[in-house]
Amino acid sequence: MRGINYVLAVAGILLFVAPQSHAQISARLAVGPAPVCPYGYYDYAPYNCAPYGYYGPDWFPKGVFFGAGPWFRGPMHFSGHVNNHLDPRNGYQGPFPAHGPLQAPPDNFSSFQGNELRDGQGHIRPPERTGR
Repeated sequence: MRGINYVLAVAGILLFVAPQSHAQISARLAVGPAPVCPYGYYDYAPYNCAPYGYYGPDWFPKGVFFGAGPWFRGPMHFSGHVNNHLDPRNGYQGPFPAHGPLQAPPDNFSSFQGNELRDGQGHIRPPERTGR
């Protein structure tokens, strides 16, 4: 018991004698609700709204967008087709939709031209080829 008292006494003295530190460390993680974008949002920060045609029908089961980035709620090992020509990182400079309620695809994805597979969290791989 004496040993514990001795250790506590030394620790207390060191706390009062130690020089004051002005270093400050802080961390912040803020993942709020997913942005409301009519045709989904990009899977990388700042998670802007993606234009119609970026995501294919596999991202909208029963008309609901799976999500992307920290809000992704798709099934495990999911990968869905995207058209990376509509990605600003690949030079897309066209219009972007404003935030608003999810909308039905104008042509029910009949004009969709997917050329990449993504998992909703930024991982990319080539599209799967079909036997056509």
